[in-house]
This record gives sequence, structure tokens and C-alpha cells, in this order.
Amino acid sequence: MDNNKIMIVGTGNVGASIAFAALNQRTAINEIILTDIVSEDAEGEAMDLRDALAVAPSHLKISNGTYKDAKDCDVVVITAGAAQKPGETRMELLNKNVNILKDMIQQIMASGFDGIILMVSNPMDVMTYFAQQFSGLPAERVIGSGTVLDSARLRERLSGYLNINPKSVHAYQVGEHGDSELTLWSLADAGGQKIAEMLPGDVRDGISEFVKNEAYTIIEKKGATYYGIATCVIQILNSIFNDEMRILPVSSFDSFSGVCFGWPTVVGRTGVIRRLDLQISEKEGIELQKSINVLKDAIKSVIIKV
Repeated sequence: MDNNKIMIVGTGNVGASIAFAALNQRTAINEIILTDIVSEDAEGEAMDLRDALAVAPSHLKISNGTYKDAKDCDVVVITAGAAQKPGETRMELLNKNVNILKDMIQQIMASGFDGIILMVSNPMDVMTYFAQQFSGLPAERVIGSGTVLDSARLRERLSGYLNINPKSVHAYQVGEHGDSELTLWSLADAGGQKIAEMLPGDVRDGISEFVKNEAYTIIEKKGATYYGIATCVIQILNSIFNDEMRILPVSSFDSFSGVCFGWPTVVGRTGVIRRLDLQISEKEGIELQKSINVLKDAIKSVIIKV
């Protein structure tokens, strides 16, 4: 399909912010359908967003609808699910949200949908795994937002220490989008210079901890995070619709480990083109395996209601 049409499932803070970010950027998206379990909320968001069309930099159609409208969508972006409460880990959301997801995916697939699923709901990596299981879509067409936001946080934090534009900092958070994620310091660079040679170990450790925990800090202060992830989702959608072949640390199925986790990946029109084969340090390899084990345990712990 080449309608450049997306459906956003869930019109809470994250879903609405994704639509707002699309409206305020020049993207290849032509149409957005908003749907929510509270249909009036989706309708209200669509009305509010349409009011901006006369002055927004982009021109696209915005409406509210139902899962049946997924039929001719290229991408379904899933943000729905129980929200993460202050003090609650992403994994504590797990059982609740996987069972919400099962019902959602069944209705989306019943519409005849045959595009790409982009998972944003937490715990995102495990939700991405189950979205692929429930949908039966090829693994390359079920993508999670991964550690794209975490890596953006990392680059922004590093830019302050290095006095370099964050767009010129090349560094990745990988693994679970959560408490076991890690920084690939061995591959981080700015203009070809290794960041590990520019910053001492204790500073790097502090940066990694800050990046890993920033979401909790934001949730504690304002209740939720949504602007950062919304902008990152638009970057992923741009890479898909424009066939940009951009390298993004999205979450997708890793056949070696049998789970989905954030890893530098080439993203294009058909979804995941390939996950990169990177040489990381032994310490990072051990940390990554720990992160993978956390995800494996989480998947095993899920009780799916029949």
C-alpha cells in the first residue's frame, strides 16, 4: 500500500502528541485516523487537530475512526494501554497491557490490515514480541520504538558535556527500553573521535544512569512523558514512508536471542531492512545478555487470557 495513511491507536498524551508532531512537521503522511476505547476522546482530538490545518506547515487528513479503518492503513501506531504510574516499572504494566493488546490486534487484523505495526505502548519490547505473535505478520513488519528515545536522550546529554550539536553525536542506548538498557560506549563517537577518550569513566557512568532513569524523573514531575517519544515516532515513520534506510535503534525480533530489543537497525519502506552486526566490547556483551534475559523472563511470565 502507498496511501501513506496511519492509524494511531490510543489518543492519550502519547497518541495525541504523535498526531500533533506529524501536523507540525513536513512528513510524507497523508492521512491520520485516530481511535480510542473512549471514542469521544478520539473525536475531540481529531477536531482539535483539524483546527490547526489552516495554519500548520503540513497538509493531511485527520479523522477519528474504528479498528475497521485499519484495512487500508500502511502503519498502525499502537500507544494504547494502561498508563505507567509514578513509581511503577514498565514491566509491572506487562500482564495488563499484553491482554489489552491481544484483543486490539485481533480486531486490527480482522479489518484486513496488511501493513506495518509500530509499537509504542510499554513495556514496549515485550509488547512488540507479542504483537508479532498475535498478528502473524512477518517479523520485519512489527517494529517497536525501541531505544530511539533513550538514544536521543543520550545524545542530548552528551552534547552538553562536549559542547557539540546532538545531531553530530553518534551514540546508542540498546537492549530493553527500560531498567536493563545499556550504552554502547565502545562505538560512541563525535566526528570520528571516540567519546570514551573524551570523557572519563565516572562521567560516562553518570550519563548512562541519568539516561536510564530520566523517564522516571519526568513522570514524577509531570505525570507522563510524551513530547520526546512523539518526535521519535515521527522520525521512524519518516524513515518508513520516505524509504530513508536510516539507522535507528528500533526494537524488532532478533532470531538469535528469540526476543525483541532495541538495536541499531536499517529502517525503510518495508520495515526492518536489517539489524546491524556490530562488534561491541565483552563487558557490553555481558550487559546486553542480562538485558535479553530480563526480556525472556518477562515473556515467560505473561499469562494470556483465553
